[in-house]
Amino acid sequence: MQVSGASNETMANNNEINGITFEPATDNVGVQVHGVDLRAPLSGAAFSLLDDAFNQHGVMFFRGQNLSAEEQIAFARRFGELEVNFNSDLYGLAGVPEIFVIGNIEQDGKAVALKGVGTTWHSDMCYSAIPPRATMLYALEVPQLHGLTLGDTCFASAAAAWDALPETLQKQLEGKRATFDFRGRQRSRPVSDETVARYPPVEHPIVRVHPATGRKSLYVMRDDCTAIEGLPQPEAQRLIAALADHILRPEFVYRHQWQAGDVLLWDNCTVQHRAIADYALPQRRCMYRATIAGTRPQ
Repeated sequence: MQVSGASNETMANNNEINGITFEPATDNVGVQVHGVDLRAPLSGAAFSLLDDAFNQHGVMFFRGQNLSAEEQIAFARRFGELEVNFNSDLYGLAGVPEIFVIGNIEQDGKAVALKGVGTTWHSDMCYSAIPPRATMLYALEVPQLHGLTLGDTCFASAAAAWDALPETLQKQLEGKRATFDFRGRQRSRPVSDETVARYPPVEHPIVRVHPATGRKSLYVMRDDCTAIEGLPQPEAQRLIAALADHILRPEFVYRHQWQAGDVLLWDNCTVQHRAIADYALPQRRCMYRATIAGTRPQ
């Protein structure tokens, strides 16, 4: 595997020193990391390998981890400052507001995790002025039914999708900006007036440049992206739909089958994702989510 900014020889030497190896999940997105216990301190050189691999592959995951909330937070902070997501108001961990719980678990008949979200393709918090760099999930409980694993998450490489566009369309999209409006999500689920007020409409470039690698990605989502500058609304909606469908071509998608103990991060610049909601109690799903702050899209 070639990681941006590192030669094959350097990578081989560093892998041998740190005991870290990488296994790509698909040709276009996703990589599994072997040889890392996230409870142990990571050297600067070891973390640099992880950071480079994450920037290149867009999704990175580690199996068989056993972390406390504090250990998860410590690892997440290596990638940048953490944000306290607005969902922590209801579902945050006591004493650890940087983590909130997603899933379907209940306590005394009351939901203690955010459920039923993320089931349409999206990039996290694209409706905010400065979307997060990355999202991290730590899987504590994964639903099972008669030996089948449920609750997968799918990831699509918006960077590979950009690379595959016809050059003429790339030139048409360069420099264009789109409106992202939280109210667009009302097509898939109710959105409170309070949340809409917290996130007024913003404009982002359709062609987003990765701040570390310089790689370009399509930054378009069907629900969140509601208009394109300079285009009549019917034409804008047709283009948004066409680009959103293009991003989801099978060769750009990785479907992650969770295991308890997985720690997985995705890059909100180059990757879109959606959760598969094919489970219900008594099949339990519980994950701890942390959000890593990003930069204004360019």
